[in-house]
Amino acid sequence: MQYLDFRSDTVTLPTDNMRKAMYGAVVGDDVYGDDPTVKLLEEKSAAILGKEAALFVPSGTFGNQLAVLTHTKRGDEVILGDACHIVMHEVGAAALISGVQLRQVPTINGLMNARDIERMIRTKDIHYPDTGLICIENAHSNGTVIKLSDMKTVYEIAKHHHIPVHLDGARIFNASCALGVDAAQIAAYSDSVMFCLSKGLCAPIGSMLVGDAAFIERARKNRKLLGGGMRQAGVIAAAGIVALDEMVSRLSDDHELAKMMAEALSGIEGIIVMEDRTHINMVFCKIKLKGSEEAFVEALLSEGIKINGSEDGEFRFVTNYWTNRSAVEKLITVIRNIMEA
Repeated sequence: MQYLDFRSDTVTLPTDNMRKAMYGAVVGDDVYGDDPTVKLLEEKSAAILGKEAALFVPSGTFGNQLAVLTHTKRGDEVILGDACHIVMHEVGAAALISGVQLRQVPTINGLMNARDIERMIRTKDIHYPDTGLICIENAHSNGTVIKLSDMKTVYEIAKHHHIPVHLDGARIFNASCALGVDAAQIAAYSDSVMFCLSKGLCAPIGSMLVGDAAFIERARKNRKLLGGGMRQAGVIAAAGIVALDEMVSRLSDDHELAKMMAEALSGIEGIIVMEDRTHINMVFCKIKLKGSEEAFVEALLSEGIKINGSEDGEFRFVTNYWTNRSAVEKLITVIRNIMEA
């Protein structure tokens, strides 16, 4: 059976153009700096985000954790939102890899209050750790986009206190699309940015870490330390180049499908859609089920539809390049039938 997959945009498959580019990629040993395709991807990524340099890494979690390791020293404290990806879905890696403490700011739909951030910045005291980094996520993995004005406020606070800012921009191009601005305008309010080539951009592997040249030079060595130094990586970097060239401009299609889905789901009795968090390609909702959650997931699977179970009481449905209107319509029909049974 061919499944319709709404679990995440991480389930995307490479396009035909990506497969062709991967097949014909010119490669070399990237640890030696000999892979021209990786170099081109890194140069293109830095230019798009308005930064000096970039580094190709295996995954988004790898990129975020590499940034934390490169920005901080052991024993530092990192300020970030209480529901961000680094806290929620990166396996506590910052404690293990970087030896840092995460100080979590309460958030509303992913937004940190600037006053809370400033209050949490440590003063010089023998009892306190140093505040080594502030992290922001945009687009946020809860489906919201942070306004540029809010990012600017955080960045100005950080600069006043001489603290670097890292942006988890796994879906920065979704944020760019939702805000109607270039990705470089979002990246301007951070010292480093991680973004994913997979997810909505459809590349099979890889993320980018961008920043100034000195930061990326340090990060390159740390990448090797973490086991992320890759050899003939141009085979996968080639797909990343296609992702940047061909897939960024079409993300609005995914957003429109998600809005269509949200509207249809909200019309089904027993479903409450989180309508204030439908900025990108995700729909979050609470579903009052008559049976068990496991039975609900299995009922959809039996109809050829894959979804995840709920997290913190919410279900998430995600659109991507391989999701079309008929797929969304089928999802809605099957859910409505289950809810009305």
